[in-house]
Amino acid sequence: VLAANPRNTDRLRLDEEMREIEHSLNLARRRDQFELCQKWAVRSDDLRRALMNLKPQIIHFSGHGAGAKGLVIEDEIGAARFISEQGLANLLGFFRKEVECVLLNACYSEAQARAISHEIKYVIGMTQAIGDKSAIKFATAFYDALGAGYGYEDAFRLGCIAIDLEGLPSSATPKLLIRESSKQLIRESSKQLIRESSRHSSSNSPPRHSNSDASSSKPTMTN
Repeated sequence: VLAANPRNTDRLRLDEEMREIEHSLNLARRRDQFELCQKWAVRSDDLRRALMNLKPQIIHFSGHGAGAKGLVIEDEIGAARFISEQGLANLLGFFRKEVECVLLNACYSEAQARAISHEIKYVIGMTQAIGDKSAIKFATAFYDALGAGYGYEDAFRLGCIAIDLEGLPSSATPKLLIRESSKQLIRESSKQLIRESSRHSSSNSPPRHSNSDASSSKPTMTN
């Protein structure tokens, strides 16, 4: 799990998300098949070194997203900087033999997910802003399902269902992109059985990004 919450961006409940993921895997029937590694306050060098040294099958990013500008990581002094979708796709593509699934649990991360999906078979991104509660609930159910022996597609669906069961408005926000390796085609999946009204519901769960306009979004800076 790679996490970044730069000091000049809105605070996210990343510690709670990590705790819930760890709890899910500790309770899992197949817990012996999983090893959870956490990297905090990640910078670009940390991403590269983690992939080289850990050789993970699943990469989970938690933090801020800014649409076409990229995911938000940290620079050398802990401030926000963007990592481009193409740069991230190139990095993950280099490790395509090891990486099976990438989960970008960050707002407006669909653009990065699309770029990565040309390299990695299963990629999950968020089509719009997603609240902390929804992001944590999705991650919890996703790893509950993997730990119980379900595949990535079923784990994705159960993650979306978990959001809906809590009455949260973001069950249609996660999107799964699947690369059909034989034809190099990208197949999309979203939680269509969730009622469409959930896209427009109100919630007191704060978004992981304060700007709902993906085209001009950027991390919210604080003093």
